Amino acid sequence: MTIERYLRLIAGAFILASLALGYWVSPYWYLFTAFVGLNLFQSALTNWCPMMTFLRKLGVSR
Repeated sequence: MTIERYLRLIAGAFILASLALGYWVSPYWYLFTAFVGLNLFQSALTNWCPMMTFLRKLGVSR
């Protein structure tokens, strides 16, 4: 898998997990959902994503 596919997979998993935690555990987990969304938004504007940096250090191919 490429780094872009891993990024989409991780972002989707984070959003679904935080929505579930917000529903069943505490509404404060919705803040994590907003954080992931804002991070995706800023990465579209700046072409820099912290998760991509982390995945590159783990050796995920482009």
